[in-house]
Amino acid sequence: MSTQKYTLPPLPYAYDALEPIISSQIMTLHHQKHHQTYITNLNASLEAQASATQANNVPLLISLQQKIKFNGGGHINHSLFWENLAPYNSPATDIVASAPELKRAIEGQFGSVEAFIKAFNTVLLGIQGSGWGWLVKDSAGKLDIVTTKDQDPVTGLVAIFGVDMWEHAYYLQYLNNKAAYVEGVWKVLNWGVAEERFKSGVPIEVSGGGIKL
Repeated sequence: MSTQKYTLPPLPYAYDALEPIISSQIMTLHHQKHHQTYITNLNASLEAQASATQANNVPLLISLQQKIKFNGGGHINHSLFWENLAPYNSPATDIVASAPELKRAIEGQFGSVEAFIKAFNTVLLGIQGSGWGWLVKDSAGKLDIVTTKDQDPVTGLVAIFGVDMWEHAYYLQYLNNKAAYVEGVWKVLNWGVAEERFKSGVPIEVSGGGIKL
């Protein structure tokens, strides 16, 4: 039984496009090694699942669920993350020009963009171990800041944007100074993509190459 094979989606910019905020070295390793590993392991787990299904091997099917969740989540989260980012100083990083509707919603709920960023940063720096911080929207249009552990993806909500807080996302450049990474990531945040996700209100779908809004 053949299964769908997922592939590494290309970055929508050059590896050095986020410098000086995120180095080319980090982006290359993060994309080509870490993300690719999640995809490789996801494909292997899905192939094993198909074989176990044919053989009616229930214990094996159960044992594969965590691997599929972890590696599938890694593929989803990183596919989103690449789209969340934009070249340093590009127009997409300007919330005023690129995300007027989302900006109004943030101001209405958090008081100001500055207050929202402060709250989001506090949540990011409060993550223990590895995980992600997300701005999400529920079915009623309410925004919220949530975290997910390890590579758990956002489910049941619209993921507007997320920030990877695994050490591999920043350590080669920022060492143990997570706060500097958290402060800097806003300078390469793609508010244009965030605006599209906010307005569409459609949960993310993962395709063979990446994500669909």
